[in-house]
Amino acid sequence: MKKFKAGNVISHIYLIILTLISIFPLVWIIISSLKGKGELTGNPTAFWPETWTFDYYVHVINDLKFFVNIRNSVIISLVTTLIAITVAALAAYGIVRFFKRLGSAMSKVLVTTYIFPPILLAIPYSVVMGKLGLINTRIGLVIVYLSFSVPYAVWLLTGFFRTVPLEIEEAARIDGANKMQTFVQVVLPLVAPGVVATAIYTFINTWNEFLYALILMNNTSKMTVAVALRSLDGAEILDWGDMMAASALVVLPSVIFFCLIQNKIAGGMSDGAVKS
Repeated sequence: MKKFKAGNVISHIYLIILTLISIFPLVWIIISSLKGKGELTGNPTAFWPETWTFDYYVHVINDLKFFVNIRNSVIISLVTTLIAITVAALAAYGIVRFFKRLGSAMSKVLVTTYIFPPILLAIPYSVVMGKLGLINTRIGLVIVYLSFSVPYAVWLLTGFFRTVPLEIEEAARIDGANKMQTFVQVVLPLVAPGVVATAIYTFINTWNEFLYALILMNNTSKMTVAVALRSLDGAEILDWGDMMAASALVVLPSVIFFCLIQNKIAGGMSDGAVKS
């Protein structure tokens, strides 16, 4: 019993140390963004600010119009996520219920889209979007993101749909429900944790995407947060305070949102962990 308690204490200490190491960069960004003018360059290694100020946030929001970029990312990420989850849920359900023999092979083929590195497809996408007149448009960026989000979402959701017993659907059909009613009213509520987990994964990936947003968006007013944050580094004079404040505005909402729904993600992933 003593050995178990000692091992338990060591494990907790080890996890606490790993947690502190993991959150230290985020804490450093937040504290640095609240330091007074000149402190970041005058004494960059100092952890605690001499004076606290929100001047960098005011400058980033009012003068650099960073909220416009946040709005662009929110719109693009939400639209991509909604379309991807709708299409992927229908496709995954069809694979599981109507293509049982080919379902496993089809889901694996879909994942092969992730074999190709993003930079390999950058030029083809740029050419196609240019000919379609979709450069500097949110629609063009959403289409590109869907080409990567949908296949992976289908692959994830097939595992969740396989956990639903066929008998439940047959009982709903006996009660008079058609295929669509069975899917919407019976199956979807049962795999809701998996759908939520997949949606969150899709949203975060879209929110953080940089390469295609950089290539396809040249208009400052339509840039996403990832590109806008990078543009601060490309300025003639790099203001580290502005960089820290902008970074905090980009990262904090995702961290807070992730902390609030982490149980949903964990539950959804465990529910979908079945053999294909």
